[in-house]
Amino acid sequence: MSLSPLPTVLPLPRDINIGPNSDGLPGITQLQSMVGATMTIGLILAVLALIISAIVWALGANSSNPHLAGRGKLGVLVGLGAAIITGASVTLVEFFWNVGQSV
Repeated sequence: MSLSPLPTVLPLPRDINIGPNSDGLPGITQLQSMVGATMTIGLILAVLALIISAIVWALGANSSNPHLAGRGKLGVLVGLGAAIITGASVTLVEFFWNVGQSV
């Protein structure tokens, strides 16, 4: 009775190289333009939130209203956070794309 040897290594697909394609679908250029415009609107709204929150903070501090001053401080932090996330969004996506590619 002889046992046939089993293959020890299974063949795996090799040289699969798939990446983002900027000309695969129609409208990609317009979509990129729309995303850029959305980022611009996001940054403008973050600046507006920062300005309004700073005014609320100043009014609350000068009128001895700690609740209003606290809301203004929180609004300043939220506006700054929104600006940071909006500005860093492309870099964050590229970073996690590279992390995913190295898995």
